[in-house]
Amino acid sequence: MSALALAPKPPGEGPEDDVHLTLREHLIELRKRLKWALIWLVAGFLACYHWAEQIFALLMRPVRAALPDGEKNLFFKSSVEPFFIYLKVALYAGLFIAAPLILWQIWAFVAPGLYRKEKKAILPFVAAATVFFVAGAAFCYVIILPPAFDFLIHSAGPDIKPVLMMDDQLGLVMMLIIAFGLIFELPLILTFLSMIGIVDYKFLGKYRRHAIVINVIVAAFVTPTGDPFNLALMAVPMLLCYELGVLGAWVFGKKKEEPAGGTP
Repeated sequence: MSALALAPKPPGEGPEDDVHLTLREHLIELRKRLKWALIWLVAGFLACYHWAEQIFALLMRPVRAALPDGEKNLFFKSSVEPFFIYLKVALYAGLFIAAPLILWQIWAFVAPGLYRKEKKAILPFVAAATVFFVAGAAFCYVIILPPAFDFLIHSAGPDIKPVLMMDDQLGLVMMLIIAFGLIFELPLILTFLSMIGIVDYKFLGKYRRHAIVINVIVAAFVTPTGDPFNLALMAVPMLLCYELGVLGAWVFGKKKEEPAGGTP
């Protein structure tokens, strides 16, 4: 073995503490982190189940607001359906509340193998990802859902009465909220890809027109209505997120090293 291989790594150049684990030890550590993540998820679920009915009512507020006066009830098909729906609501809410602690378990598992500069970058990314996801979910709940359900329910005509099922409406609302939360992660994804050198701001700017077309197609698939107004409500934030990603790539992207001696 060469002397270079035996030489200690300079401070800050290698993974912190440089922990070397066998495959069995990695699996044991992974099991430990999964166990704690599950414990936090169950704790969040139990904490939220008591308020599951109120949380469901809050999620269904845009749906009920779009229903005609005197017909704002939701229905269920079997006697056990409300029970399972409230279980699902408590699971969604519990996962949302426990997400920081679950992310911490993921962080604790991968941190020993990361360089110090990577650790400094990941912690702000996790915090920013949480903020962006919550912002996307809030944008969907406040801006998108009211006009979307108003259009969907009233498009049937005045002589057709809606009979909306609890499970169907919960699934639709959660799908849209999660979709918008993920869409708002686009700036961070593009910034991260630029930081590791996969793309740069010039590449993203060059293919901006392609991105616009793709964003509109995705918005058309995700938007529950087909009218231009609701399509624009989703497509415009997606385009803004793309532009923020281009800006992030320009500011934080990996800089290309100049050739030695100034020669190409």
